[in-house]
Amino acid sequence: MITIEEFKKKQTTKSRLLGLDLGKKRIGVAICDEQQVIATPYKTIIKDNFDQFLNDLKLLIKDNNIGGIIVGNPINMDGSAGSSAQSVNDTVNLLSKNITLPIILWDERLSSVGAYKLTSLLDVKASKKMKSIDKNAAAFILQGAIDFLRN
Repeated sequence: MITIEEFKKKQTTKSRLLGLDLGKKRIGVAICDEQQVIATPYKTIIKDNFDQFLNDLKLLIKDNNIGGIIVGNPINMDGSAGSSAQSVNDTVNLLSKNITLPIILWDERLSSVGAYKLTSLLDVKASKKMKSIDKNAAAFILQGAIDFLRN
């Protein structure tokens, strides 16, 4: 894994970034535009096993000109790392061994809350909110990272 500063140096123009909100079974995916300005919810992957997830991810990377991956880091509100953060770290380490793109962790505190509130403002029905919460959280994570990278 690399730092956000190293990640920024490795970015090229006209490539998209992939945002991931890793859960045990559901993985939210978001993709930004080639100018790296706007993150858009893309899909939710149901993870049955790591190999299937890796294959899905490689296909997304190939089909969408992805230049880097931002993964939500579920640290606790006090800044400490709990079991969820350790699980994400383990998954990212596995991804790093199988994908050559730069990958960074991005603080995802309150991303699910933010995604849920945003859908509430858009007057989305509760059943649709829950179906789209993972990909919306991924977009929330990715947008925070690309905003930071642009400054």
